[in-house]
Parts: sequence; structure tokens; C-alpha cells
Amino acid sequence: MTFSPPEPITYDPLTRTDFVRYAGASGDFNPLHHDLEFAKAAGLPDVMGHGMLSAGLLASAVVRWFGPDVMRCFAVRFLSPVWPDDVLTARCEIAAERDGENGKRLADLVLSLSRSVDDVVVTGTACVAINMEGERR
Repeated sequence: MTFSPPEPITYDPLTRTDFVRYAGASGDFNPLHHDLEFAKAAGLPDVMGHGMLSAGLLASAVVRWFGPDVMRCFAVRFLSPVWPDDVLTARCEIAAERDGENGKRLADLVLSLSRSVDDVVVTGTACVAINMEGERR
């Protein structure tokens, strides 16, 4: 079995409401993420999204591409904040493949989340395990 690189996934524009919802889910109510006056006083142009919101979008893309319960590892590096109205696209390259345990095939992934091809906000790596028969487990 050889993995094919999946098609990029583009998300809807980020909104301040997305940031507030994520704050509620994560418990991270730092005002940089929801209070425009506070963010501007800190020298930012606008409120910024949570880093882990961006990481979650990238992890969500891996699940959409390969299915639930297949991710074996996941790591990210934050390069740039995200802002309201950013349109982010998740991309994946297959870096390596190998045989795993219990009839699984492992794929090492190189991931990115970007505003454009040249404006990457998060990079990452992941490993997924796919059943050799093509069944995702």
C-alpha cells in the first residue's frame, strides 16, 4: 500500500466568535484572544487566535484525511499568530512509509497550516497507522 498525499483542506475564515468559543472550551480566557482594546494596548493589531486552536485545526485535518483512531503521534511548531478573517489551509506531505505492528502500515506526515503557500502559521508532523487492507483503524 502506498499513501497518496491528500488534497489540502481550506477552513472558513476565522472569527472572533471562534476565538471566544475556543476560550470556553479550553479555559484560556487571556484577553489577547477576545478583548480588542487589551490586544491593541499590548501592541497587537487585533485579537489573536489561540495557538492550540491552530494546532486543533491541523489535527482535525489529519482525522479528515485518514479517519478517526489512526493518529499515533502529533507535534506542532507555532510560527505566526492567526487573526480574525484569516483563511487557513491545511496541507500534508507523506515523508515516509513503513510496516507497523498487527498488519498496519505507518505513514510519517509533514504538515502545515497556512494563510497562503508562502505564509505558514503552524508546521507539524504526525504518524498514522492504516490497516494494510485499506481499512482505517
